[in-house]
Amino acid sequence: MTPFSVLCLDNNPISVEQLRRELSPFAIMFDLHTADTLEDANAALEFCIEHKQTVALVIASHHENFNGADFLIQLDKNTLTQSARKVLISCGQDIQAILSAVNDGRLDHCLTKPLQDNLVHKTAQKELTTFILENDKDNLLSYSSVLDQHRLLRAHIEQKMRSYREGFISDHHSLSDQELAEKVTSALLDFFAEEDETQACRTYSPEHLLTREGEENRYLWFITKGEVALYKKDDVGMQREVVRHSQGNIVGGMSFVTGEPSFSTAVTLSKTEVIKLDREVFAKVMHSNMTLLPLFTNLLLRHFNRRLQRSINTKLELQKTLESLESAHQQLIEREKMAMLGQLVAGVAHELNNPIAAILRGTETLTNKIQHLVDDRAIEEVGLDGVSVLKQGLTQRPRSTARERELTKTLTVQLVDRRVAKKIVKLGLEQDCKWIASAKTNPDDVLEKLDRLDEYYLAGSTLRSINVCAGRIADMVKSLKGYSRPDDEKSHLVDIHEGIEDTLVIFENRLKFHNVERVYAELPPIQCQPIALQQVWTNLISNAIDAFPEKGTLTVETQKIEHQSRDWMVISFTDNGCGIPQDTQEQMFTLNFTTKKEGNFGLGIGLSVCQQIVHQHGGHIEVESIVNKFTKMSVWLPFSQASNLVKEL
Repeated sequence: MTPFSVLCLDNNPISVEQLRRELSPFAIMFDLHTADTLEDANAALEFCIEHKQTVALVIASHHENFNGADFLIQLDKNTLTQSARKVLISCGQDIQAILSAVNDGRLDHCLTKPLQDNLVHKTAQKELTTFILENDKDNLLSYSSVLDQHRLLRAHIEQKMRSYREGFISDHHSLSDQELAEKVTSALLDFFAEEDETQACRTYSPEHLLTREGEENRYLWFITKGEVALYKKDDVGMQREVVRHSQGNIVGGMSFVTGEPSFSTAVTLSKTEVIKLDREVFAKVMHSNMTLLPLFTNLLLRHFNRRLQRSINTKLELQKTLESLESAHQQLIEREKMAMLGQLVAGVAHELNNPIAAILRGTETLTNKIQHLVDDRAIEEVGLDGVSVLKQGLTQRPRSTARERELTKTLTVQLVDRRVAKKIVKLGLEQDCKWIASAKTNPDDVLEKLDRLDEYYLAGSTLRSINVCAGRIADMVKSLKGYSRPDDEKSHLVDIHEGIEDTLVIFENRLKFHNVERVYAELPPIQCQPIALQQVWTNLISNAIDAFPEKGTLTVETQKIEHQSRDWMVISFTDNGCGIPQDTQEQMFTLNFTTKKEGNFGLGIGLSVCQQIVHQHGGHIEVESIVNKFTKMSVWLPFSQASNLVKEL
């Protein structure tokens, strides 16, 4: 029994056998389990857990009658199977299942049927290699015969090199500061116990001066007991304490090594024991004990590193202070955008089902009809009228049923035969005198020809439906793509209505049971960041929808207003919802304030981010609301705002 196993799940026995055949080369290093029911799959998992065998890879099929995606999600929720690599084989139609597996189950790979030859084997080899690199690092080369030999060999070499680097200087870097200091102290005291001509081991009283800022320093002090403070003069010459050193630390190290003047003034704070070394004694000590040199070098490097880190941290803190507003602004925007994007994707994915289904039905209809339409006999019977009717079906907007009934009733008076009249109206030939005349004299023959033409009209209207649906899908994808684009854009001269319309497209799924009224003014293009502003429209529209009654109305209005000697563009979003109480209006732009209940979408940063974006454009947001009546959110943007954006960029 091997330490790791592979589990394949598919309710089709033929598919199971195919999977077993493609995965058979891995049986040398992995036990292969197959199951054609969820019950058998869970039993296999229990068997592995009982025998302490780790599941390395799970391949599950998913289709309408077999929920393999949910099985993968459950794996991720069990600590004993979380590390397993997860591969979903889907028919490609259940998009929601794939999204669910990705979001909830940490899906590692997805394959779509029909599967290419050897694709399962290649995918399994890649995922098993990744698993072994993470879970069996000590035995990488043993898997090289069945897995990705190049990746395993490279990882093995890197691991060995890392091991060599970690072992350099006798693994002194693995010691803690205290342990390293104790080793150095012990070695130095042992050396000076036999010979101490320079009286290197000394004891100083409090307030003893070791180094003076800006003056030459020829010594290095190693503190064995006590505490030393380092002082630095500020711009007005006042001494300020910058750091304190205690047992195990070094004083004067930088100036001792470089020969530069002392960076700071060092003074003992208490009774302090030190080992004082000049350059001659230091060289003598290091040459006398080869084990002491790497120890002391490591300690000295740590001392320099700590000093460098303090310097870098101080600089970073100053830099962070200067950039804090900018950083907070960007983080808030990204958090809100990602949270909102998750909600929008679900709505758009649902809304795409209808046009996609319409396209599939249309292509099926055309497939069934196309042979008859191009048949020589059929073309000879209908002549140019077939082409004309096809073009009419392709370009004519569908008429309402009531309008068709009205036209049919009028035409029946002339033709008597209502069937012929209805067919002529459907094909849009009610104004064609030739067909009207023929229908009066020979209605049965005309009805047969009209049935032929109906097939051409159906082909044209089907093509028109496909074009309309494809355009609808393109609009949704364009809108969602624009919203998800990174916010590092420059300002552009754009029509503000385009961004609003793109946002409304994204919300079609939530707005289809409500009413949207547009009151757009003739406005010139405005210099702005359109993607950033689209986030403003998204938040305001989303909040309006959340406030809707059962039948809500959203009014989007744009207008040009002159105020305080400036021209403003005002974009208003008005809903007939529950309204906003006065105390809430006073807090609604505060960071992290939200009125949404726990568990619902709402980070409490949407309106705060909106306000920051609008302020960045030199504008502001006004709120007007009456409880249980309406809420009106108005965004004021100045036409001349290029200078404001430049400052932010």
